[in-house]
Amino acid sequence: MEAEGLDWLLVPLQQLVSWGAAAAMVFGGVVPYIPQYRDIRRTQNAEGFSTYVCLVLLVANILRILFWFGRHFESPLLWQSVVMILTMLLMLRLCTEVRVANELNVKRRFFAASRWSSCGRVATPSRRRTSC
Repeated sequence: MEAEGLDWLLVPLQQLVSWGAAAAMVFGGVVPYIPQYRDIRRTQNAEGFSTYVCLVLLVANILRILFWFGRHFESPLLWQSVVMILTMLLMLRLCTEVRVANELNVKRRFFAASRWSSCGRVATPSRRRTSC
């Protein structure tokens, strides 16, 4: 008799827990990349981040989505793949922007550091004057 009286509380609570677990499943794989994204954005340095990991995760999640067309599985897993693909594309975009910007800065520094003098090109700049 008491169990029937608590159904009004247990059914919504069970559904809330189910939705919470599904949300944790969908967004749980993305959470570790948030501090990494912020750190790369702040320092403008992507040296410690492997783009091969992004490649592997992109392929795995694309294959999971393709598998879903053949045999349907739970929708939170499908949404997890979609969210993960978007996250990996965002991380790859950030890493390529940062690496390209860093390479351009290095080339600009090298170009600014190299001088043309009457004696020819000096590859390494020095503080003393060169005489011919």
